[in-house]
Amino acid sequence: MLVFSIPLFALLWILIKLDDGGSLFFKQRRAGKNKKSFIMYKVRTMVLGAEKQKRKYLHLNEAGGPVFKIYEDPRYTRIGKLLAHSGLDELPQLINIIKGEMSFVGPRPLPISEAKRVPKIYEKRFSVAPGITSLWVVRGAHSLSFDKWMKLDLDYIKHQSLFLDLKVAISTVFLMLKGLFAGFNKQ
Repeated sequence: MLVFSIPLFALLWILIKLDDGGSLFFKQRRAGKNKKSFIMYKVRTMVLGAEKQKRKYLHLNEAGGPVFKIYEDPRYTRIGKLLAHSGLDELPQLINIIKGEMSFVGPRPLPISEAKRVPKIYEKRFSVAPGITSLWVVRGAHSLSFDKWMKLDLDYIKHQSLFLDLKVAISTVFLMLKGLFAGFNKQ
């Protein structure tokens, strides 16, 4: 699958270079299984220096709890918004799967600073490998509260099975296509 992504990465690199001249990939330290730290890869969707601008946009945080999420983040680049809303920005995490740091389905990995502030009642979410997609992603992501997100992660762990993973993976593909087509229609 990673090999088939190479032409897509080449196209994305060109689009991102034309958009703002920055790098293709964004790397960030995340909390994996048992909170073990690893570097997670994504296609960069935000302007250069977006992390430094976070404080400026704290009032727009939609997630609540210790996490920071904005669906219509003003820091998105023109192409970045389409990539984020379609999920294509997550494709480099196939590298993390190959390295054994992530799986296809599982709780989404949190940045280290946010993982440290997750309440103890949700600690079990760190007992499995994080995933590229999750129940949280397919059940509404940004529209859900932090507590609902964490409960979905625990529900996934409780009912983890090949059938559930396939169901989440198939739902994710449909969400990606929906996000991609919606993004093209807005362009």
